[in-house]
Amino acid sequence: MQLLKKIFKKSRSLEDGIFFTEIEKILGFPPINLDYYKKSFTHRSSNKVDADGNPISYERLEFLGDAMLSAIIAAHLFNEVPTGDEGYLTKMRSKIVSREHLNELGKDVNLVRFLESKTGSQNFGENIHGNLFEALVGAIYLDRGYAFCEKFIHKKVIALYVDIPRLEGKVISYKSLLIEWCQKEKKSFHYDVFEDNGIGGERLFGVKLSIDNKVIAKARAVSKKKAEEKASQRAYFAFQDKIDGK
Repeated sequence: MQLLKKIFKKSRSLEDGIFFTEIEKILGFPPINLDYYKKSFTHRSSNKVDADGNPISYERLEFLGDAMLSAIIAAHLFNEVPTGDEGYLTKMRSKIVSREHLNELGKDVNLVRFLESKTGSQNFGENIHGNLFEALVGAIYLDRGYAFCEKFIHKKVIALYVDIPRLEGKVISYKSLLIEWCQKEKKSFHYDVFEDNGIGGERLFGVKLSIDNKVIAKARAVSKKKAEEKASQRAYFAFQDKIDGK
């Protein structure tokens, strides 16, 4: 086995050897087929194709990794929380695999340094980090199978970040929480864009949130969706005792 490893290492290019070493550090075990991992960091702007002429992009591996991550987290929660019903388990899984959390995971291991693209990584936005993390999970599954995929997710996600009591109190979306509370309490609510302008060359959206025809919170952000979420967060803190039932 050691002899085969030596022969395999000698047959790699210097570039592949460096990539192999870096990926092995992240995974905690050696990859077998580096091509899967190369694909997991290849952006479609690279215009690469495989032997059959199919475009190479991390997006297909991202799709696969998302499914694997969701399944393994679901199995963990199913075993760890025997009293949790379907709604509870679904909500907890959503908190763990939220886009915000996946972006943090991708940043933690600096996956963007491997990205091959004709467009600078700074142009992809925050979600590139989470996308690459999911693509890496997909590559692991194809390369080493379910058991190694599960091992990686337990080490990098579950062991470090899955604290069930803490997650139970984590809010995924303040807007969803606020809307649910308003509907429950039969309160009217609406979000209005009160400005849409540029400051210092950056386009900003201003949103105000009204509850029972009274403006409760205002916020600005680079998108309407983010401004609504920020306004909802401020409104939540204004009504926290009532929403949390304290």
